[in-house]
Amino acid sequence: MAEAAYDVLVVGGAGVDTIVRVGSLALPEADSLPVPPVHDYVGHTGNGVALGCHALGLTTKFIDFLGDDLQGRMVLENYTERGLDFSHVVSPHGTPRGVNLVDARGRRFSFYDSRHAPDLRLPRDFYLPFVERARHVHMSITNHNRDMYADLERLGVGTSTDLHDWDGEEPHHLDYALRSDLVFLSAAAVHGREASVMRRIAGDGRARLVVAMDGADGCRVLARGEAEPRHFPAVRPERPVVDTNGAGDSFVAAFLHTRLGGGSVEECVRAGSVAGAFACTSAGTHTEFVDAATLERLSRAAAGPAVP
Repeated sequence: MAEAAYDVLVVGGAGVDTIVRVGSLALPEADSLPVPPVHDYVGHTGNGVALGCHALGLTTKFIDFLGDDLQGRMVLENYTERGLDFSHVVSPHGTPRGVNLVDARGRRFSFYDSRHAPDLRLPRDFYLPFVERARHVHMSITNHNRDMYADLERLGVGTSTDLHDWDGEEPHHLDYALRSDLVFLSAAAVHGREASVMRRIAGDGRARLVVAMDGADGCRVLARGEAEPRHFPAVRPERPVVDTNGAGDSFVAAFLHTRLGGGSVEECVRAGSVAGAFACTSAGTHTEFVDAATLERLSRAAAGPAVP
């Protein structure tokens, strides 16, 4: 394997989000509803993890399909402006989109446009040169990258994934859940079953660590060989919460940054919690990311005073 040129390679998960701010996620039974100005943002999960890692100083590469369309050009212009190293294959299906409703408390509900055909796959001769030069590969659950696991395992490169609101059963997620070394998921769809789902991931798959993120309730972490997950409280953000879009992606990026730097599980969780809380204090999807200096300062504050 060639010398690593990238600290993190993120595969899949670029697109455009339309953010609609509403008073409540429970919409009235009516034909229309006046809302504040509607905005488009470059977003989706791979975008958030890649830009989060980039902001923290990791040498980051991002690859994906992208449409030859207005949204695709918006994505490319954004990455050029931010200095993110991105390569893509043109998709005949266009650039994925999402519509996110965000209420007055910053909570969101997403409508995700999964427009890529089920049999679409990233070409091996496209992705393999990047994989061979990566220290770690983060796999978004976009389906068109799932065939990469054979090469990832053959090369022995470290892997991670975020299953988002997996219910613990949906077959689409299983390759990602059972073939990644580090697995993140949202606790939203498994409340009351977090421990059993996490044990299944670690017991049936190759994950050394499973992290269930639960917003304001913190997160739970299960290491391979442990019987029960450990609970970690959330970190209170410095500024008011305005939008939770992208908080999980920022958590993942900061967790990876700290883990690749040799941090302990406790330090990784603290960094992820700080970054996730930071992301909730800016409007829109992936508009602001914590940098390394700010992450260090906020993580020290979250850890509390040193014990003499």
